[in-house]
Amino acid sequence: MLHINDLTFRIEGKPIFEGATAGIPTGHKVGLVGRNGAGKSTLLKLITGEYHADNGNITVPRSSRIGHVAQEAPGGTDSLIDWVLAADTERASLLAEAEHATDPHRIAEIQIRLTDIDAHSAPARAAQILSGLGFDEVAQQRACREFSGGWRMRVALASVLFLEPELLLLDEPTNYLDLEGTLWLETYLRTYPHTVLIVSHDRDLLNRAVGAILHLERGKLTLYTGGYDAFEDARREKQRLELKLMKKQDDERRRIQAFIDRFKAKATKAKQAQSRVKALAKMQPIAAQVEDRVIPFSLPNPQKLLASPLLRMESAAAGYAADSPILTGLNLRIDQDDRIALLGQNGNGKSTFAKLLAGKLEPLSGKVYGANRVEAGYFAQHQLDELNPLATPYDHIAKLMPEATEAQKRTRLGTFGFSADKADTRCANLSGGEKARLLLALTAFHGPHLLILDEPTNHLDVDSREALVHALTEFEGAVILISHDRHLVEATADRLWIVRGGTVTPYDGDMDSYRTELLAERGTRQRGDRTSQGEAEARVDRAAQRRLAAGRRSELAPLKKAMQAAEKTVEKLTADIARLDVALADPALYAMADKAQKTVLERGQLAKRLSEAEETWLEATGVYEEAAALADVETA
Repeated sequence: MLHINDLTFRIEGKPIFEGATAGIPTGHKVGLVGRNGAGKSTLLKLITGEYHADNGNITVPRSSRIGHVAQEAPGGTDSLIDWVLAADTERASLLAEAEHATDPHRIAEIQIRLTDIDAHSAPARAAQILSGLGFDEVAQQRACREFSGGWRMRVALASVLFLEPELLLLDEPTNYLDLEGTLWLETYLRTYPHTVLIVSHDRDLLNRAVGAILHLERGKLTLYTGGYDAFEDARREKQRLELKLMKKQDDERRRIQAFIDRFKAKATKAKQAQSRVKALAKMQPIAAQVEDRVIPFSLPNPQKLLASPLLRMESAAAGYAADSPILTGLNLRIDQDDRIALLGQNGNGKSTFAKLLAGKLEPLSGKVYGANRVEAGYFAQHQLDELNPLATPYDHIAKLMPEATEAQKRTRLGTFGFSADKADTRCANLSGGEKARLLLALTAFHGPHLLILDEPTNHLDVDSREALVHALTEFEGAVILISHDRHLVEATADRLWIVRGGTVTPYDGDMDSYRTELLAERGTRQRGDRTSQGEAEARVDRAAQRRLAAGRRSELAPLKKAMQAAEKTVEKLTADIARLDVALADPALYAMADKAQKTVLERGQLAKRLSEAEETWLEATGVYEEAAALADVETA
């Protein structure tokens, strides 16, 4: 059993854990969750011994091996299969010794031990793991250094899985996996024979691969039974009961205090009053619920909606060299309210297709109609590293709003969760989630007709991912989504396209049928992997919700436009008044009495119009929000 006992740990004086205690039974699969920056990765480093606790301790069963993915991606000339096999140092040592041993007794000992550790089936096990993570037989024989960093991190993951340690620690393993690799890992972990502690923000992985959730919040650990959905339900119920108990206790405090205040000066009641003072002092307060608010994403809608189709392809081909196209035979169309998810393994051409849609690649042949009139916003993970590390979010936004006032720039940043201090923080010091928010803000800044998102959630926690789902549902343009987050795909996309065989075609099934096909292709046994009736009903519900969401977007669009038009009027009048205020503050103006009087009169008229415009804006906002709330109830 993994024991975490009264753990206290600080970084530069900031408390990360304060008296945290938890126990994970041997063989359990547990998801470690918490907001970004809560200390999840720190806990894994404390378990491995990389960090040392200020107080308390962490104990693991004696002789248990702890496995975690190395920070460094493997390189060198070793083949992938050889690198994974070399991770089992005992096997490698025994095989090397067996080649030179001459003592019959030692040879027998070696062979018995090799049999005990199932050494002879190791190459097949290693190959199966590599295959599940996306490496075919040819790729497994290639040198590690021939692969990019993301693919080499998959090899590092394969090495840890191959070792089968008694305690497996995984920190966001799906960040360098595609959807196909994530689905395979989900099945693999569910049947893993030992204890697993996994940090992940992937809701489906946490629902399917683990049997408990370890929640880290404000330095404390709480273990919940069940997957992520069960955890959310249990946590909400716990909060409800605590709030109810706190209200009851507050009422009792007020009653006791009222008795004390009333009778403390009366001799006949002094004794009773004094006893109540003691009772009040002994009453332990129920901790107030502090709910960390998730800042919503604000995706500006297109200024002018275009008629469908936005884009239409006829026999188009895409790639980087005319003589070797990556994708051919593209005959597709994208309508103005489409939500399309691209399926397919990494390396099949999803990013190439996304670049074609974004206008970053010209078609090698065929036609792409509508590209000249469509404004596309393109988000890709590699762009996080391209943000100027010395610039701040304010610097990035200011370049896009040269004519705006300081207040307007900071208001725009605030809609994406950048408060005053974060807006002036250099990008080098922002977290991965904050960089992703900034990049999304820059991508959608001009209200694109087509929003292309390539793995937008890698650095977002579960709640932020849910906020992104809501934003994409409300967005009035089209969305192309590439993501390994199955929940995001199922909650957002109403069409699936598959990229394989050198082309892109519509996929008629749903995510469950795609998962079944994929795992069957890779020969993965799905022991105990039956879909329950509840899951089947949930899939139907999600499909219905997506259809309702699409209808809701069209119904709410006129109300939202009226609200936005009123808001723009308020912004314009505010800017005009600010301009006049600057003029009125100039003493030179009053040397020209007529002009000064005219300026004062104009400002008064603008102030009156601003008051009327604000009333109109508030009324339009109320109408829109009421309609949106009603629509939410109907789709719930």
